[in-house]
Amino acid sequence: MHIDTKDLLNSILASFDRVDYIKAVDVPNIDLYMDQVTTFMDSRLRKGARYPEQDKVMTKTMINNYAKNDLLPPPNKKKYSKEHILVLIFIYYYKGFLSIGDIQTLLQPITDKYFHTGEDFKIEDIYEEVFQLQAEQIEVLKKDVMDKYEKASDTFSDVPEEEQEFLKKFSFICLLGFDVYMKKMLIEKLIDDLRDTKLEKKKEEK
Repeated sequence: MHIDTKDLLNSILASFDRVDYIKAVDVPNIDLYMDQVTTFMDSRLRKGARYPEQDKVMTKTMINNYAKNDLLPPPNKKKYSKEHILVLIFIYYYKGFLSIGDIQTLLQPITDKYFHTGEDFKIEDIYEEVFQLQAEQIEVLKKDVMDKYEKASDTFSDVPEEEQEFLKKFSFICLLGFDVYMKKMLIEKLIDDLRDTKLEKKKEEK
């Protein structure tokens, strides 16, 4: 592939090192009104948006819909707790590739069991545990992307040179897309299994 593509790739891979999740300790430990919640989410997640100047990170309508669809426990007197915000961060990352129904299946057992329970083990502990895993995966992800880039660079060597740049880039996108497709399919199967297990348990209880 043309050097411009590799420069772009190296720039993107370098940005992976700057990806930083919102740590639980950085989330306000006081209840917030809706405007304060959207302002906080926007200030912490906007830089990861595709079009930072245009994209809405999370709007009032979105948050109200999440509560309406049982993805998010209702606020207390129009105020949202730290645990509400942690759940919203999970939703923010999931909504790009999962349906509302799938997110509900995934998060409802968490909110039912660990949201405002007063127990020692709570949503904040779950949040910290899983989000710390991402730091360990950055180098693995970068290597995988570079491997796919090298594979794509070896394709279409027999076509006219003026056509190679686009076709090699297309090949690279296809490799990345197939990876996303297969992982999404796996995630959906795992969520289906969670849903089936829950339904089976309800039948047994009856």
